[in-house]
Formats: sequence, C-alpha cells, structure tokens
Amino acid sequence: MSDLKPLVEQALAKIRPFLQRDGGDIELVELTDGIAKVRLTGACKGCPMSQVTLKQGVERVLLKEVPGLKEVQAVM
Repeated sequence: MSDLKPLVEQALAKIRPFLQRDGGDIELVELTDGIAKVRLTGACKGCPMSQVTLKQGVERVLLKEVPGLKEVQAVM
C-alpha cells in the first residue's frame, strides 16, 4: 500500500489550495490497508463543516484519483 502514498500526496496537492484559501490545510498522517488518515489543520481544524469537507470534498477527490484507496479518515 505504500505505493499509494505518492498518489495520495499528489491528490492532496490538488485539494490543498482550496483549503488554504479559507485558512486551512491538510496533511497525510498514515496510509494503511487502503485507508488514508489525514489531519485537517488551521481554520479547518475546528470548523463545524470539517466533516462535510472531509467526506464530500477530500474523500471524493482522493477515491477518484487514487485507485485502491478505500476510505479517508480524519485524525486529531
């Protein structure tokens, strides 16, 4: 699964400018068994809409861009 890491990082690079525009960011924490664990930072960290952003935005893009990825989870 470590071969997915560069693909996940590339996909996150596409998403990052949209998050940064609103004062947030995202980082890949762990990639295990097709599950990407990410950390939302900056303004995204405490935002009440962060779960929506994660599932409808970040996860949707990552699943489309990274074959073999199963899920995206937020970690603190």
